[in-house]
Amino acid sequence: MTVPPPAARIVVLVSGSGSNLQALLDAAADPAYGARVVAVGADRDGIAGLDRARAAGVPTFVDRVSDYPTRDDWDAALTAHVAEHEPDLVVSAGFLKLVGAHFLAAFGDRYINTHNALLPAFPGIHGPRDALAYGVKLAGATLFFVDAGVDTGPIVAQVAVPVLTDDTEETLTERIKEAERAQLVEYVGRLVREGWTITGRKVSIP
Repeated sequence: MTVPPPAARIVVLVSGSGSNLQALLDAAADPAYGARVVAVGADRDGIAGLDRARAAGVPTFVDRVSDYPTRDDWDAALTAHVAEHEPDLVVSAGFLKLVGAHFLAAFGDRYINTHNALLPAFPGIHGPRDALAYGVKLAGATLFFVDAGVDTGPIVAQVAVPVLTDDTEETLTERIKEAERAQLVEYVGRLVREGWTITGRKVSIP
């Protein structure tokens, strides 16, 4: 009998409702997905993302920036708490804090984030709003490895979402979220099952 390889260990970081986290939890329920969420971390208490993790029986931890003397101390503590769970991949799923040098030194080649625009266009926290204001016909979502910049890391995958003539920031954001969530689940699975290499700005999945 062939023994399947052990599931890859994923730590997910959240700041809000955790809808992307839930999509990963649902996908990981299938052993064929090849990954399991071993911990969920947050930068604040009392959020739905932590409730989703607890409902799934996944350990949680919270590191609030305000609980530490400096941002560097926070970054070191977050790094240590993530490292305790020995992740193969760390996923920012709506995590609204920029990590620092400690974190990137430990996890920079296995920390991914998803952004609601087609990078390098419209980085920052208002991707759909900025896309509408510019008048583009295609918006979308980008999955990338995090580096020291803001939404500047090597790109794993992108998905385009057409901008409709009657779109508002809210309607466009919701359609991007759906595409973003599907892309995240697909590529997290591919990364953990097939592996990846990063050469300069190019990410390759065998």
